Amino acid sequence: MIDIDQQLTPADLLPKLQRFWSVSAQSIDSIEATCLPGSPTPVFTVAGRYTAKSWSEWTQGFQYGSAILQFDATDDPRFLEIGRSRTVSNMASHLTHVGVHDHGFNNVSTYGSLWRLMNEGRIDENRWERDFYELALKVTGAVQAARWSVTADGSGYIYSFNGPHSLFIDTMRSLRALAVSHQLGHRLMAERDQPVSLLKRLVEHATNSARFNIWYDEDRDAYDVRGRTAHESIFNTNNGDYRCPSTQQGYSAFSTWTRGLAWAMLGFAEQLEWLATRDDEELVAAGGRDVVEATFRRAACATSDFYIEQTPTCGIPYWDTGAPGLACLGDYLQRPAEPFNRYEPVDSSAAAIAAQALIRLGAYLKAQGQGDPAVRYTQAGLTVLNTLLNEPYLSTDPEHQGLLLHSVYHRPNGWDHIPAGQSVPCNESSMWGDYHAREAALYVGRLAKQEPYYTFFGMS
Repeated sequence: MIDIDQQLTPADLLPKLQRFWSVSAQSIDSIEATCLPGSPTPVFTVAGRYTAKSWSEWTQGFQYGSAILQFDATDDPRFLEIGRSRTVSNMASHLTHVGVHDHGFNNVSTYGSLWRLMNEGRIDENRWERDFYELALKVTGAVQAARWSVTADGSGYIYSFNGPHSLFIDTMRSLRALAVSHQLGHRLMAERDQPVSLLKRLVEHATNSARFNIWYDEDRDAYDVRGRTAHESIFNTNNGDYRCPSTQQGYSAFSTWTRGLAWAMLGFAEQLEWLATRDDEELVAAGGRDVVEATFRRAACATSDFYIEQTPTCGIPYWDTGAPGLACLGDYLQRPAEPFNRYEPVDSSAAAIAAQALIRLGAYLKAQGQGDPAVRYTQAGLTVLNTLLNEPYLSTDPEHQGLLLHSVYHRPNGWDHIPAGQSVPCNESSMWGDYHAREAALYVGRLAKQEPYYTFFGMS
């Protein structure tokens, strides 16, 4: 269980954040020099060098979005130019990619971040540039929402790249594509010019994720532990019936892949923040504010509590809570995680995602007048981020292209590099881990400096 530092404040982290952004700049420059436009998208490091992995094109937005975050945090215009020019030249195909569930990853991290900076007055107002970003965001939300399967009760979900039967928990973070598109007044047009509400699809997808991919200690099955999260839910596409939990990147359908858990935590927390900006009338057709927010809040709190309780004291989880080698580590939840152990890898990328999620949930609950749980989640998130800002997680080797060490991609498939002399993957980075470490650092840095509150949807 995380040993929560109750005294830590965002301001306490400012010296570490300054060092973090210095290391981040070196990482971005190194990747720019070796991963040229038009070459395969970098995904994770092998022996400290970023390499590609053909599975789905879901990390390019993190690559160029990282440069935009670097500018946001440091005001260095060189990184704005990298992020803006690469977005314009390289990201168009991602807007109309009908084969993936990753639009919120790729496009909100690039077009969305540039649009947000213009809203904040951080980059010069330009009508045509704004129209370009807004058109991109409208398109990406509609294309994502069109990837739709219907369940037995008539609701539905955005199906994963595995096919129409597959509901991934990862897609909770991609819902921000639908959110921004709806916020801009867009909708999906279907057969016979039938309009489809992006807000309604967002709510239905999140509601079904909360219903089928998350457990609440209600005797659903023999492994019903509150907050336990399945990577995937499987449906019968003939009639929409739910069939079973599954996983692609976790250990089993009845354990919790911790990066999937973190995706749920952050997806629900930031959607709660976004819903708070919408009018009550908008939410009537989606079930009403009280019902929708209660569903999202229940899922956010359950998954966040599970993370706190099932993670070692330092806040860094092992890659799956049911990984078999954990039995060899003894009472591993009562001490800091051990990235160089012999049995199971940790996943720092899950921690980077979860840190932001916990602090956002705390901020949301504080605004709702729920002080005690708000403090618990906020302090837990700061504790996790504080660990990530130190060795052995923050890279200090200028020859290593990564920023956040000890990230894991696909343990079951054996894709992750195992260094000489080690038994499990360690000491490597991932594009999503580095990106989300930057997002968390930017978020907390803004809190520390009392700057505008950072959200994916910016100023309406």
